[in-house]
Amino acid sequence: MNVLFIVADDLRPALGCYGDSLVKSPNIDQLASRSVVFQNAYAQQAVCAPSRVSFLTGRRPDTTRLYDFHSYWRVHAGNYSTLPQYFKENGYTTMSVGKVFHPGISSNHSDDYPYSWSMPPFHPSAEKYENSKTCKGKDGELHANLVCPVDVAEVPLGTLPDIQSTEEARRLLNIMKTKNRKFFLAVGYHKPHIPLRYPKEFLKLYPLENITLAPDPRVPEELPAVAYNPWTDIRQREDVQALNVSFPYGPIPEDFQLQIRQSYFAAVSYLDTQVGLLLNALDDVGLSNNTIVMFTADHGWSLGEHGEWAKYSNFDVATRVPLMFYVPGKTSSFARPGERVFPYLDPFTHVSDSVAAGKAKKMVELVSLFSTLAELAGLWVPPVCPEPSFHVALCTQGPSIVQHFNSNEEEDDYDTDYDHDYDIEEDHEEPIAFSQYPRPADTPQWDSDKPKLKDIKIMGYSMRTVDYRYTVWVGFNPSNFSANLQDVHAGELYMVGSDPNEDHNIYNSSLHGNLVKKFLRFLRR
Repeated sequence: MNVLFIVADDLRPALGCYGDSLVKSPNIDQLASRSVVFQNAYAQQAVCAPSRVSFLTGRRPDTTRLYDFHSYWRVHAGNYSTLPQYFKENGYTTMSVGKVFHPGISSNHSDDYPYSWSMPPFHPSAEKYENSKTCKGKDGELHANLVCPVDVAEVPLGTLPDIQSTEEARRLLNIMKTKNRKFFLAVGYHKPHIPLRYPKEFLKLYPLENITLAPDPRVPEELPAVAYNPWTDIRQREDVQALNVSFPYGPIPEDFQLQIRQSYFAAVSYLDTQVGLLLNALDDVGLSNNTIVMFTADHGWSLGEHGEWAKYSNFDVATRVPLMFYVPGKTSSFARPGERVFPYLDPFTHVSDSVAAGKAKKMVELVSLFSTLAELAGLWVPPVCPEPSFHVALCTQGPSIVQHFNSNEEEDDYDTDYDHDYDIEEDHEEPIAFSQYPRPADTPQWDSDKPKLKDIKIMGYSMRTVDYRYTVWVGFNPSNFSANLQDVHAGELYMVGSDPNEDHNIYNSSLHGNLVKKFLRFLRR
């Protein structure tokens, strides 16, 4: 089997296949209908570079020692093999298009080439204009805005980065078909990462009168100050600057909140068309029957929930991601001769079918992608990492999730009816998704969202199960990468059965001794 590895940037599960009735995503929904879809998949840190290095190496951030953007794991932590490197070493032609690794120091200014890739990675030439003044404002002038629908014909080069990435990926698929090579092709799309810059016609899919505010747009009273992310990146955009919003809590005026949400959804539909064109190309070259397709995102993005925007937190809206695997002959039957598996669907004309909102409810993590794809491709699955594993080049901290492809949803449900205290009975088999986020101080600072390693003073470790999210903010020493588990600055406990939006923190009003034990056991293993 070949592998087509598709990763979006800042995409929460705002998709039809995840039960979102507003968002038009017919091509990703079509992929989902032929895939196993994980309803509860989580990133290990809700920011680009740490998340991508984590899932591409199969190691957690405490092992990559990357919590910011400013170090290369092979030098800073250990010379860990990567997922594409492993496929390359097993005879695959490995190729990177767009944003797969985060560019810059964290991937050695080379996207980890030549370790991970058989040829130099492709970056779209239009990428350099992403943060330029290309957004036409109400004054008729060009600005560097957050909300940025554009006329593609008028922007520099007359194209956008994701359009170029799709074109390059289609070109590479044709070459692989012609040369009859087995391949691992990673395609990283930029959207819906800010700026929300997309072809303006996608706004027509989302009339403003159909857009609502987040269900919980205010900062919860019980939210510890250390847990709040003050969305400093969007504050730097010209249209947000013009609002003169107070720091750190805002809020953003409601009419502009609606515009941000509208443009995020429009950017998702634009992304969907690019995924559709890419998958259609897989049909064109006749490779849909022998290519595994994985689709996910590096993390989510808050759209006003808890009075927060962007990522940079441990909440579900920031850590939960879409995750699906199409495996020919396993998740759907092989296509017959001449049959198209992924016909392109136009979001402007396609009437969406009702798609089951996910098939596997098991809690899973992106750190499991390495071992999962190795198993699906029939390769030897790397062993579980020992502790510590800084000296081990090839191992993973995320077990394969192939065993859950056929799991029964009912089997994954746990009792959520707690009418006593929250001293939950220990269950060694309870599936846990683990995330973390660093902070420079107990209260929101200008660098709270993206603190540099030397400035990290607190680490928020978060466990998510089917029943609850439990987060503890503890002291952290960046000089030796150690967390002081006795130095607890704050805690959060949300019972998601009755509080799905994680608005009511009951950490200080409940007993949770066994949660502490489970938390410590997980951290120390």
